[in-house]
Amino acid sequence: MQTLKYVYGPIPSRRLGRSLGVSPIPKKTCNYSCIYCQLGRTNKMTNTRQEFFKLEDIVAEFKEYLKNSDAFDVVTVVGEGEPTLYSRLGELVKTLKSLTTKPVAVITNGALLNDKQVQKDLMEADIVLPSINAYNEELSKKIDRPYGLIKYNEILEGLIEFSHLYKGELWLEIMLLDGMNDDKHSIDEFKKILKKIKYSRVYLNTPVRPPAESYVNMVSKENMKYAVEQLHGISIDMLSSGSFYSEIDDHHEAVLSLCKRHPMNQFELRSFLASRNVENIEELIQEIENDEKINIIDYKGIKTYRLK
Repeated sequence: MQTLKYVYGPIPSRRLGRSLGVSPIPKKTCNYSCIYCQLGRTNKMTNTRQEFFKLEDIVAEFKEYLKNSDAFDVVTVVGEGEPTLYSRLGELVKTLKSLTTKPVAVITNGALLNDKQVQKDLMEADIVLPSINAYNEELSKKIDRPYGLIKYNEILEGLIEFSHLYKGELWLEIMLLDGMNDDKHSIDEFKKILKKIKYSRVYLNTPVRPPAESYVNMVSKENMKYAVEQLHGISIDMLSSGSFYSEIDDHHEAVLSLCKRHPMNQFELRSFLASRNVENIEELIQEIENDEKINIIDYKGIKTYRLK
């Protein structure tokens, strides 16, 4: 199968099972530059919605993919940047839903949820997964590092408003960071915010892959346990991770395609290659490590492979 430009995976999602990704946004194009981002620092900061790639091209590739496989649990619009920046998001989601019986989800940082058109676009999705990592402007600037004049209070009001209008499943995610938003005061502040939002579930996450900034650390098990209890949340660490998959025949290209959107650690890489019955796994891993397009990051003693 030819190299795919917009569709990738399925990849294991601890929330969504086997997630078939659709990326309508160029690499690292976002209105946040989150300090914990597994893709590294955002290098194309914008808050202007555009049709970055032709809708017809994305849909054509999705249709082509479906000819060969439907072995996925959910279609997830996410990819390499903030998907709500895609100006034809509503049309994209609606079209994807018309082509598959599987649910369509959108993962978003929530920064544009105060935009009425974005709200309208997201109404088309079966599941919307917004993140909320801060409880005030100061903390948002420290963790999310939003573009330009994005205001925390406007984002929060947009999320609250959208949550009461939306008819699908709203799954919140809070990224907890050691020493930043994981203490008892922070959890109390999050608790106050959650009371204003109508949601189905809240996931609590912490960085398990190399973050954009080296000073970012995962929270302690004790603090995560406290947050889970207080917020009635689900720790993503407690969920199983499944396995990676790619329709691309060439093993090396398949790894590059996956790492472009979802960095793989050394165990996931080895498991992925074994699942494809690669005979010379060690040779192929060496070849991948020598590839100038790959960044190898040592995080907590574990190698993670990420596209540059």
